[in-house]
Amino acid sequence: MTELSRDLVVEALKGIRGPDLDGNIIDLGMVSDVFISDGKVYFSINVPAERAQELEPLRQAAERTVKALPGVKGAVVSLTAELKQGSAPPPPRPQAAAPAHGHGHAHNHGPAPSGPQRTKAGVPGIDAIIAVASGKGGVGKSTTAVNLALALKANGLRVGILDADVYGPSMPRLLGISGKPQQIENRIIVPMENYGIKVMSMGFLVDEGTAMIWRGPMVQSALMQMLREVAWGDLDVLVVDMPPGTGDAQLTMAQQVPLSGAVIVSTPQDLALIDARKGLNMFNKVEVPVLGIVENMSYFIAPDTGNRYDIFGHGGAKAEAETIGVPFLGEVPLTISIRETSDAGTPVVVSEPDGPQAKIYRDIATKVWEQVKARSGRAAPSIVFE
Repeated sequence: MTELSRDLVVEALKGIRGPDLDGNIIDLGMVSDVFISDGKVYFSINVPAERAQELEPLRQAAERTVKALPGVKGAVVSLTAELKQGSAPPPPRPQAAAPAHGHGHAHNHGPAPSGPQRTKAGVPGIDAIIAVASGKGGVGKSTTAVNLALALKANGLRVGILDADVYGPSMPRLLGISGKPQQIENRIIVPMENYGIKVMSMGFLVDEGTAMIWRGPMVQSALMQMLREVAWGDLDVLVVDMPPGTGDAQLTMAQQVPLSGAVIVSTPQDLALIDARKGLNMFNKVEVPVLGIVENMSYFIAPDTGNRYDIFGHGGAKAEAETIGVPFLGEVPLTISIRETSDAGTPVVVSEPDGPQAKIYRDIATKVWEQVKARSGRAAPSIVFE
């Protein structure tokens, strides 16, 4: 049996034709360093940013080719894009002015928004609601959300987590919870609980293999029921794991829930950052403050040698945060322990509480909560219709 090796992967990738059928992706120098750990292969493919959507099949073909190799348990393949010299990300967008009363923290400059506005009803017993969002899938948003929630709990707060990804709920698996929640009087649902945090997810109500074929109004109704018809009790903070992108579910949460702020999760490469900007734009549109950006999969530390590999690039999210004027919350490395503990339902913050990864999440949680407290004097955000 052929032993899995970097050379074997590189040779297989030579069978993948480059864009416009001009040579193969290896000879064209499009593939980053290939790293293999525990049967899982990590690499990225560098493409022009403007052709990202068009070249997604190229990434898929490379992933399929590698997964078919003997000894491969999985593959993490990403498209990356290097910013050309002289080019720059889009300029910062003007933000709405903070209210004149309370602790406005007037870092939001510019004219006050005009047009009809309406106030969002709060959730009794919950002091703050934080959304964890990303512009695209596959950046580790749910893993970040669950470890952030557990880190907030480790920092002494009363915490709940709402899995707002109706189509792909992941909290039951990430938190190792099975079974169905109970209903009490007036059809109120008792949330599930593990590791000291309360949890609600569509995954508790629908079998894991069931395809959710719901239109927008059904999604909106389900989300509002999971938020407002659940016996959350008294919480300092509810973390909402948003679906990736900027569709119906995201808009429902942003428009109808008094979010204290949003945390954006991105990987380092420019293509992920382009998608992250979509999420930032959406929250700016509905006047939800962005509490900061987390760079996930920031770098890879080889478990055997301790060497560091910037497989997906590095520092892009930090540079983006500086460009648009929002806090940079921290870098989370791509490690085997985070993946394995997530898959096992024992997130790293609780399974390895004294480890370096848990410390990173606790530091991020501290920064997030400082942002929430700093903004607590603001009125609930309102929607602006243009």
